[in-house]
Amino acid sequence: MDVTLLGTGAPVGLPRPGCPCAACAVALGQDARAATALLVDGTLLLDLTPGAAFAAARAGHSLAGVRQVLLSHPHDGPAVEVPAGLPQPGRVPDGRELALLTGHRVRAVAMDAPGTGYAVTGPNGQRLLYLPPGAAPAGLENGNGAVESYDMVLVDVVGRPDALAKLRAVGALGPTTDVVAVHLDHDVPPGAELRRRLAAAGARAVPDGATLTVGVYEDVPDVPRRTLVLGGARSGKSVEAERRLEAFPDVLYVATGGQRGNDTEWAARVAAHRERRPGSWRTTETCDLVPLLAGDGAPLLVDCLSLWLTDVMDSVGAWDDAVWADGGERALRERVRELTEAVRASRRTVVAVSNEVGSGIVPATASGRRYRDELGRLNAAFAGECEQVVLVVAGQALVLRG
Repeated sequence: MDVTLLGTGAPVGLPRPGCPCAACAVALGQDARAATALLVDGTLLLDLTPGAAFAAARAGHSLAGVRQVLLSHPHDGPAVEVPAGLPQPGRVPDGRELALLTGHRVRAVAMDAPGTGYAVTGPNGQRLLYLPPGAAPAGLENGNGAVESYDMVLVDVVGRPDALAKLRAVGALGPTTDVVAVHLDHDVPPGAELRRRLAAAGARAVPDGATLTVGVYEDVPDVPRRTLVLGGARSGKSVEAERRLEAFPDVLYVATGGQRGNDTEWAARVAAHRERRPGSWRTTETCDLVPLLAGDGAPLLVDCLSLWLTDVMDSVGAWDDAVWADGGERALRERVRELTEAVRASRRTVVAVSNEVGSGIVPATASGRRYRDELGRLNAAFAGECEQVVLVVAGQALVLRG
């Protein structure tokens, strides 16, 4: 089953008409996108958009063989006329299945927002799932009460990453599923930054006019199993780390900071983090990271290593020069070694956050300088065990490795 993407953009396209934003300003060439529409095997058209016939011609196809046109969402883009010879567009009621003479079967999937998703099964059994913009499945069972797995999923990855988490949670999306981002808008600058964010979710973007074969997996990006996200204060490093896992279910958020009594400012920071995280995530407050890394289970988000180091330095008496010289330094080195070995051996997906403090002013106290030096050593050791290392500056992620 072949799918030609006549467009991959938001309903109004990208760049948005008259929009002066930075993302729209650079959405040129292959990064310019018409409203999303899919041509399946030349016979089924999912969403009719302006210029669909011309887009098909540019991609080397014709709409003359289209036998069914289905709409996925209320149209809020430019008015569209139905080209001559094309069937009148329609919509399949949620849960109903449509059998085409071409051998394709189309089942309407209920959404949690206005619109209809379509699960398409080809004549040879390949399955794809197409979701409308800004929506996630409200239910994934077919008419027999079972959840199907899909070879390809076309979804609003940027706008609704939780849709991927829902699909992964029930097994509808697996490691060989080709996840293609559609309905792309100006939320993320196109080009390298878009590709980087999509790859972290196990997804990819393709240019308008691309034809993809359902069930061909060569281009499925590999999600890094271990990632270290570095950054200074208020750089956006925690947001970057959380974004990397928001398309995955049952994430365990490991908070190493704990509670701080009546510190209202710290409580406000913790509350802001919790509000930002998906409701399906779980939270544990601990600095005992080695057992978590050694166990099996959901992805881990560790925020942050800086506070883990503070806890360890407290426990080994690192702030007292005499204790430090009389075994405290050796004890700290052993704890760091245990942590890095656990990261190396871990089979879980791990995203860890740490502060980058080596570029600032030299601390005025000996204890401050000791902490700065040890954090630099910890970051270097942890980074050495990660497939990907990212430095966040002013909210922008710079890939150092991977």
